[in-house]
Amino acid sequence: MLIDWSSKVIQSKIVYYGPAMSGKTTSIRTLFNKLGQSKKIESIETTTGRTLFFDFGSLELQRNDWTIRMYIWSATGQDYYAETRSTVLAGTDGIVFVVDVQPHLLEDNVRSWEELKKFYGEKLGQDLPVVVMLNKWDLPEALSRERVTQALELKNGIHVFPTIATEGYNVSESFSAVLQKVFQ
Repeated sequence: MLIDWSSKVIQSKIVYYGPAMSGKTTSIRTLFNKLGQSKKIESIETTTGRTLFFDFGSLELQRNDWTIRMYIWSATGQDYYAETRSTVLAGTDGIVFVVDVQPHLLEDNVRSWEELKKFYGEKLGQDLPVVVMLNKWDLPEALSRERVTQALELKNGIHVFPTIATEGYNVSESFSAVLQKVFQ
C-alpha cells in the first residue's frame, strides 16, 4: 500500500487469482458494472476472449480529505501463461481467490491455491488478506463449502463467499470483505 501524505492519496492493489475459467474476469466486470464503472476496466485477451496476461481497472473513493485509489487486477489462470502470474502479484495488498465449484475442477483449484501459497507462504491469509469466492454456486453439482475449505486447507479467518459472478451474487460483498481486511 502506498500512502502519499502530501496529496492525501492511498493506493492499494487487489488481485483476483484462481484457475482458468473460474470467473475472475467475470467477477471483476460484474463488480465494475455494479459500481457504474464498466469503462474503467481493461483486458488483455486472446483472440478467443480468454485472459492473456491480466485484467486491470481502478476505482476511487473519497473519505474526508483523502482519496483511496484501488487498482484491481486478475492473474491469468491458464497454465501456458503461468510465468506472468508472479509479475501481476507483485505489490499485492489483498487477494480474492476465485474457486470454480464444479467437482471435476477441484484439483485445478487446489493446484492454483498451492501455487499461491508458494508465492506467499505463511503470509497468505495472515499478513496478506485473502477472501475466497466459491463461484458458480448456482450449479446443481457444486461442491460444498466444507469440501472446498477442506481441500484447500483454509485457515480460520479466511472469509469464504458462495458467488455467482454472472448474476452478481456476493461479488460486491467479497470485494468489500477483502477491502476491510486490507484497510484494517
